[in-house]
Amino acid sequence: MKKGINQSILFYIASVLFLVASAIDFTSGNENSMAIVWLCLGSSFLCLGSTHKKKENNTDDK
Repeated sequence: MKKGINQSILFYIASVLFLVASAIDFTSGNENSMAIVWLCLGSSFLCLGSTHKKKENNTDDK
């Protein structure tokens, strides 16, 4: 097991921040186009975190 910060956790934290920014933009009542961008980025980082976590689990088994 590696020492240091796990990269998948960083992806998850970035995902949460993007999704919170998206929620704030949706509730502000202004133009929603930027909120959709934040939502897509949050979803992308969530996917990146899960695939990175799966990759780490597969390499630890060997």
